[in-house]
Formats: sequence, structure tokens, C-alpha cells
Amino acid sequence: MVKDRMIEKEHTDSLMDGMVIARLESHGHNFEIIIEAEYVSGGKPSEWKDIIDHMPADEIFADARKGTRSPQEEMDTAFGTSSSKDIAIEIIRRGTVQLTTEQRRKMQEEKHRQIVATIAREAMNPQTKTPHPPARIEAAIAEAGIHIDPMKPASAQIKDIVQALRAILPISMDKVRLAIKLQGIDYGKCYGDIKSLGTISKGEWGADGSWMGVVEIPAGLQQDLFDKLNEKTKGNVESKILK
Repeated sequence: MVKDRMIEKEHTDSLMDGMVIARLESHGHNFEIIIEAEYVSGGKPSEWKDIIDHMPADEIFADARKGTRSPQEEMDTAFGTSSSKDIAIEIIRRGTVQLTTEQRRKMQEEKHRQIVATIAREAMNPQTKTPHPPARIEAAIAEAGIHIDPMKPASAQIKDIVQALRAILPISMDKVRLAIKLQGIDYGKCYGDIKSLGTISKGEWGADGSWMGVVEIPAGLQQDLFDKLNEKTKGNVESKILK
């Protein structure tokens, strides 16, 4: 990434690939930064401490496309600091992001993909205790006319989207409880997969050396877990869905 260089007007267009302009008006002045579109759309303030690493140059502009830098005295008045990092964070926190039509389309498509994948993985049909296929979720989102915000984290939109989908689909984000029985020799092979996909709420060893446990898991991950356990145990696993 290009750092610590003077940005001239003729260079700004070459820096804009995959980038957006974030803008804030304060104290009668305009302040802008050029920053990675994907980074801004993540919306995670806790990670903004590395914001400079996601800017093609640590410059604060009055007009980014013209390459006009903000005068230092204006930044001092508006922000009380000369730190490009601190000013950039304030611009992201309080300002607006300027997206091109193509950038907005691509970001919206990516958010749509993330949201559908998350709902397919973590939600279920409470009537059958099975996940909805991604194609069904996509169709329901379209039918419900749900707007997906390209600038808002996917995780922050899931709850409202699932609520809206209930008018179209029987859907719940509740987890499924599974009873699983493994032979003692297979427990060590399978423990990592169980822990990575779900939460063990109960476990005990039988007199025959087998392990029996209750696992809570997002509905959409049931088949993934069954596939992994069957592969590791060569099919020597017992499971059932608990009410």
C-alpha cells in the first residue's frame, strides 16, 4: 500500500479502485479521506485503530478527487488534533461515505450473499427442525421486498431480516439440541468438530466406554456435523434431534 506521499490531482483517480471517499463537514469546512470500501462497510469501530493501513495515503483532503489537502489550521479548529488517524476515525464515525453506483451494487451483492449464508447456516424451520435452503431464503427476501444496506454489517441486519421473513416463511434462529453417542475410540477424533460447530451442554461416559452428549448447534450446521462425524467414525455414530 502506498504510504506517506504527496497526492497530486492526476494521481487520485488511480487510487480510487476499490476505494470510497468518506466526507465530513465541520466548522464550515469539508474534510475527506480515501479509504477501502470493504473496510468501511465492515462497520466495526473496535477495529478502526488500524484505519491508516486501509487508506492509500494518510492525507486529509478538502476535496479528495481534486487532490486538495485540508489546511492544518482548519483541521486543528475542527478536530483539535493534527493526527491523520484520529481525524480519519472521526470522519468515518460522524460523516458519510460516497459510493459510486457500481460500488454500491457490488457491496450490496456481497452483503446479500453474507446474509443469506448466515441465515441458511443458523436459522431453521421450527416446524421440521431443519434448515431452509439458501435458494428459499433468497426467494423469500425478494418476495418480502427486504432492503439490504451495503454499508451496515451483515450481522447487524440479520435479526430484522429474519423478523421480516416470518411473514413468508416459518423461520427461527433457535438452535437445535442433538443427542450424540460416540465410541470412546472415536471421541478424540470428533471432539474438535463438535466444539467448532456447536456447544456441548451435557456429556458423560457410559459403562461400555462410549461417550454420550447433548450438543446445541445452529440448525443449518446439522448436516455439516453429521457428515464430519460419519467420516471420522466411519458411520459408527448415533444421533437424534431432541425436543
